[in-house]
Amino acid sequence: MSVIAPHVTLRSAEPALIALPWAKPLREWVAPEVELVPLEVGPSRHLVRFVRVAGRLLAVKELPSPLVEREFAILRRLESAGMPAVIPIGAVDRGDGEGFIVTDYLRGSIQYRRLLSTPGAASSGQFSGRLLDALAVLLVDLHRHGVWWGDGSLANALLKRDGNRLQAYLVDAETAEYQEQLSEGQRRHDLEILVENVAFGLADAAAALGGSEVDTDAAVRASSALRERYVALWEQLHRPFVARASDRRAVAARIRDLNALGFAVEEMSLDVTSGEGMRVSLAIASRRFHAEQLLRLTGVDALEGQAQLLLNDLHEYGIWLQVQGEEHLALTLVAARWRAEVLEPTLLRLRPHLAPGRDVLQAYCDALEHKWILSERAGADVGLDTALTDYIARGVPAPESTRVGAESHDAVSAEDALVSAAVSAADQDASR
Repeated sequence: MSVIAPHVTLRSAEPALIALPWAKPLREWVAPEVELVPLEVGPSRHLVRFVRVAGRLLAVKELPSPLVEREFAILRRLESAGMPAVIPIGAVDRGDGEGFIVTDYLRGSIQYRRLLSTPGAASSGQFSGRLLDALAVLLVDLHRHGVWWGDGSLANALLKRDGNRLQAYLVDAETAEYQEQLSEGQRRHDLEILVENVAFGLADAAAALGGSEVDTDAAVRASSALRERYVALWEQLHRPFVARASDRRAVAARIRDLNALGFAVEEMSLDVTSGEGMRVSLAIASRRFHAEQLLRLTGVDALEGQAQLLLNDLHEYGIWLQVQGEEHLALTLVAARWRAEVLEPTLLRLRPHLAPGRDVLQAYCDALEHKWILSERAGADVGLDTALTDYIARGVPAPESTRVGAESHDAVSAEDALVSAAVSAADQDASR
């Protein structure tokens, strides 16, 4: 009988990680040899289990060895490009035709089924729009970086709350392929795969909910809307731009439009055309324009949607300082005072009320949204302190008061309820 000799590639020298039973099939991993964490797994063709190693929670997926090599390479490339995807930790060829792909657990993430099963969440058309926007942005980002997904679906992505929006993360790249540049035909084919799979995913969610929250016709309409959102965003990023040679404002407006979408402009070239016009070509960087701006000003590292809300709060604080009679301060000084006098004290108040593992910056964004809702009802600004007191009194929201393990089933349920609450609140005024 031959002895299985696995080939293990790990990005960490942690002894406990090296010592995992890589020669055994995943179904044979048992405690106490392995610290297994019983987390719910979404629809998957392959067995996935979660393990805790030296305090770090990892996802281990078992699949044929050639797919392990492909997925590990794609995830490494996505990580290098700063793309929203799970972080690869290791790849294992077990030696019998099967292997494992090991990734970091995406903290604060939520599966689409649990998201749609939250009472009232799936019935909101604008909420569905946020889900579709997240998937459209993810696919556009993948295509901009030469990645053909090949099997894009709701099941192959995870969602995270990002300010008053959702962000989709790629978690399954076993069918993905990389090229220097995708053709239009490849992009459209990949888009159609995603559109079709999303229709099936939403219809499946409708069936699971007994048809009370999502209907099949709505699933088909939503998946078609996904195509429209992808095309609109792609055209916005890649459409030719021609302006009069002297019209600098038009160029600035074009850059502002891209910045509003979260994209930074990495490089710009101007080519003079006939008739005293110029053709403007913009090289677009990653979708972290506001996140990088917030990081430079305050040292706070946030997601893009969170950063937009936090920067708005920072600028509002600067205006408030002037109203209070402060002399005009440089933005860097306003940022330093905002962090010291507003952000940090608020985070300090929030932390004792949050379940372990909860993103405290997202909780701050939730408090800002709650402040806006209360102010709309009152017809005047109620102030952050009043809003924060009410927000905490409501349980931040109520499910967050359940003290459970950061990655337990109850903690995930609490995260789900918060998703529904915040998204529903934000949807009260989609144009804000």
